[in-house]
Amino acid sequence: MPYTIGLQAAANAFLSAGFATQFTFGVVIFLLIVLITSTLQADEADTPPSLPCFSIFAILPFFRRRYDFLNWGFQSTGHSAFQFQLLRYSFIIQMLEKNTVIVVSGESARQAFFTAKGLDLTEGFKILSGAIPMVRGVTSNLEPRRIAMIHKRLGQVQHSAPLNDLISSILDDSRRIMESWGTSGRFDPFESIYSTTLRSLSCAEISDDPVTVGRLKKLYDILDNGTTPATVLLPWLPAPAMIKKLWATKEIYDIVTKAIKEREKSGISRNDTLQMLLDCGDEKLVVVGFIMGLLIAGARATGTTASWLITFLGCHPEWRKKATSEVESLLAHTQTSSSDSLSSRLATISLDVWESETPVLDAIIKETTRVAQPHTAMRRNLGPPLYIDGKLVPTGAYVIYPFSDVHLDPTLYPDPWKFDPGRDDVKNVPFAYVGWGGGTFIFFNVSIRPWRWMNPYVDNNDADRVPFHAGKTLCLGTRLAKVELKLITAMFLLGFRHTVVDKHGRKTNPTPNWNDILLCRPPPDQTGYVNYERTDITL
Repeated sequence: MPYTIGLQAAANAFLSAGFATQFTFGVVIFLLIVLITSTLQADEADTPPSLPCFSIFAILPFFRRRYDFLNWGFQSTGHSAFQFQLLRYSFIIQMLEKNTVIVVSGESARQAFFTAKGLDLTEGFKILSGAIPMVRGVTSNLEPRRIAMIHKRLGQVQHSAPLNDLISSILDDSRRIMESWGTSGRFDPFESIYSTTLRSLSCAEISDDPVTVGRLKKLYDILDNGTTPATVLLPWLPAPAMIKKLWATKEIYDIVTKAIKEREKSGISRNDTLQMLLDCGDEKLVVVGFIMGLLIAGARATGTTASWLITFLGCHPEWRKKATSEVESLLAHTQTSSSDSLSSRLATISLDVWESETPVLDAIIKETTRVAQPHTAMRRNLGPPLYIDGKLVPTGAYVIYPFSDVHLDPTLYPDPWKFDPGRDDVKNVPFAYVGWGGGTFIFFNVSIRPWRWMNPYVDNNDADRVPFHAGKTLCLGTRLAKVELKLITAMFLLGFRHTVVDKHGRKTNPTPNWNDILLCRPPPDQTGYVNYERTDITL
C-alpha cells in the first residue's frame, strides 16, 4: 500500500508540473532506455565492433579530443575499424536519431574510402563538423545547381590570369601587416599570421579592417568551441552554447553582407574574390555563402598551415636557410634592383615560376601539411550498402578516416612527428599522402575526372596544376593556397630573422596538437612564440 500511495503522489506531481519539466523528464527517460537497449545489441559478424561505452559519452571527446578519442577506439576494440552512435534528438519527428559513425583505418580502407562512389562529403559534414556556420540555403542544404556554381567560381579564382593578378595584392597585404609588427618583437603565430590570408579569399572591405579581421577570428572560434553534447544531441534546444553559435553565425553573415553592400554602393571595382562574384552576376546567397565558407575552409586552413610553416622554419635553421636561398635565387633572375621594396620585387616573379621552380618550398609545405594538418575526412554513405575492408557500411551511415592514420604512420614516415622536408617520398603505396585530398569543407567536394579536357572546373591550360592523388574528392583551393603560402613565406624569410621560443623566452620546438582539429595548436604551456628582428631589406 505505501508503494501505491507513493507512486500516485509521484504521478500527480508529474502531471501538475509544467510542460518544460514534463518534456525534459520524458527526454531523459527516453535517452536512458535508448542507451540501455543500444548497449545490449550485439554487433553483427560483418559490422565493425562498437565502442565499449554509452553512445552519449562519445559526443564530447569526438568534438573536443578527436585524435585521442579515435586512437582509444582502435585500441579498445582491437580492430582497424569501429563504430559508435552519434545521437541527435529530432524535434520534428519527436524521436532520437541514432547516427551510426564508422571509423576506418589501414591501406585498403583508405583506398576504398577515397574512391567509393556512394560516400558523400557534403552530407558527412552536416552532423560531424562542429565549426562550420550553418545557414540554410547559404552554407547548408544547398541546391545542386548552387553547389555547382560555387565550385565553378572557386575554379575561376584559380585560373592562371586572375591568380597571377592576385600575387601583387597578396604581397601588398603581407607587407602592410608585417610592417605593423615593427622592427623587432615577439608574437603568437596563430594570431598574427592568420590575418595575412584573407585578401584573396574575401574582399578589401574585410581584409583592410584589422578590427573586423580580429572579430571574424573570434566568431569562428566560438563556432569551434560551441560544439557540446547538448548542441549535438539536442540541436534545436536553446542552450547557451547553441545560442552563442547562432549569434556568431549571424554576426559572420552580417559582416559579409555589409561588405557586399559597401562594394555595391561605392561602385569601385577591385581585384578580389568578391568583385569576381559580383561581375559574374551571381545570386546574393551564392556570394555570401561562398565567402562565409572560404573564410573558414580557406583563410583558417591556410592560416594554420602558414603559422606552422613559420614555426617549423624557426626551429630548423637549416631549412630556413635553404628556403631563403631558393627565394633569393628567384630574385636574382628578375630585372629589379636590390633598392626596390621586397614586395615589389617578388611581385615580378610570374605564377609559373612560383609553381614550377620552388622545390624547396614545395617540400616544406608538404611536410608541414603532413605533420600539422589534423583533419578527419568525413563522408556519408548515400547508398547502396558497401564494404570497406570486409566491414559493412550500411546506407545512411557516416564514415570517417583520420589523416593521422597515414601521415603519422611510422612504417611510411619514420619518426613521423619529426619535421623533415628532405624525407623520401613514399612510393608504391596508394594515398600515402592525402594532405590536399579528402576535402576539408562541403564546398570543396567535387568529382575529378582523370582527363583534363573533361574537368569543368579548370581551364585546359591550368588542368595540369590539379593533383589527382587524392581520389574523387580534393580541396579545390589547393592551387591558391600553395601560392599564397609561398608568397607569405618569401616575404617573411627575407624580411625577418626569427627563432621560436616558449613563454619564458627559451628556444623550443613545439609539437602539433592533433586534438585541436582546426589549428593543431599546442596547449598554452607548450605554445611556441616567434621572436623576430627585421633585416635591412625594405618590405
